[in-house]
Amino acid sequence: MRLFGRRSEPGEPDQVIAGFWTWWAEARPRIDALLEAGDATGLAEELAPAVDALDPGLVWDIAPGGAARQALVVSAAGNPELRPLAHRWALAAPRADAVWEFHPSRQANPGAIDLTLDVGGREFALDKLVLGLRVPNGTPRIDVTAYHPIFPDLVDETRTEAAVLALDWLLGEDEVARWVGDIVAATFQPLDAVPAVHLPAVVADLASEYPQGQWALMEGQTAGGARLIATARYPLRPVDYPLFDQHITITLPYAEAGDDGLPTGGSTAALREFEERLARTVDGLGGTAVLAVHVSSEATRVLHVYADPSGDAAAAAEELVTGWTEGAPLLDVESDPGWIAISPFLS
Repeated sequence: MRLFGRRSEPGEPDQVIAGFWTWWAEARPRIDALLEAGDATGLAEELAPAVDALDPGLVWDIAPGGAARQALVVSAAGNPELRPLAHRWALAAPRADAVWEFHPSRQANPGAIDLTLDVGGREFALDKLVLGLRVPNGTPRIDVTAYHPIFPDLVDETRTEAAVLALDWLLGEDEVARWVGDIVAATFQPLDAVPAVHLPAVVADLASEYPQGQWALMEGQTAGGARLIATARYPLRPVDYPLFDQHITITLPYAEAGDDGLPTGGSTAALREFEERLARTVDGLGGTAVLAVHVSSEATRVLHVYADPSGDAAAAAEELVTGWTEGAPLLDVESDPGWIAISPFLS
């Protein structure tokens, strides 16, 4: 067995997160006083540097809470590279109380349709927002064309930001990441547009068509033209596994291959047995890892596992590959919070 790559261990992110919550305990009386006074500028002056210290790419918001009066949201704003950091920040948060609760993404607001926001100095009333909805054939995504009467008067960037914010309020940011594809903020009303209030029901209907545990079989070619067979979870989305930023790659050469490079005979059985043991191992890790994709071509099978680096997935995989006898297996462990290595298979 050969090992290569680097281990993804918790380190600096944990330290900056701990630093934030140490600061929060000290700053909380000032923040509560600013909140009580309705001093939005003062709140921004307190919170913005602290969130920037976590990562400048994170965004923050103070929103109505579910159980608490207010929620502090620190979000990756759709950036999959930062999503694990935002979720670890929330996991390290103090227990919610009557005033504050904490979230790593914008939460759906049941009263969103009654909200009116200031966008570019104009009133953005969500009850006037309409949506053109299209589900591309065979995909677990809804493409959205959003229109509001103020959109023709806004620049492109502001229009788009307003549309995305509205979808986050209607669905919740994570549900937008799961089910919404292209978002277009239009300057004219699309044909067959529906009031935005109907979006959650449309998404729920689409989600019912894609239960967990499905796999998709795909066929293609390598860059060199060799035949390739891949099997991937479907839908496959990093947002469903926000702490799984450790990428474990297991590469298994197999002895018996046909002219097309795919496994035959005893190698087919050996690979199936290995995958069954790997699946049992992953299932036994208490929800800290997932087998996402495996690909076969040119007498080699590559299996991609994503895991929480604080768990035992890498050690378990290392132990498992020692039993492979059809060639020298390779085990690579690296950080990949955006799941870039398997981006062609993401839904």
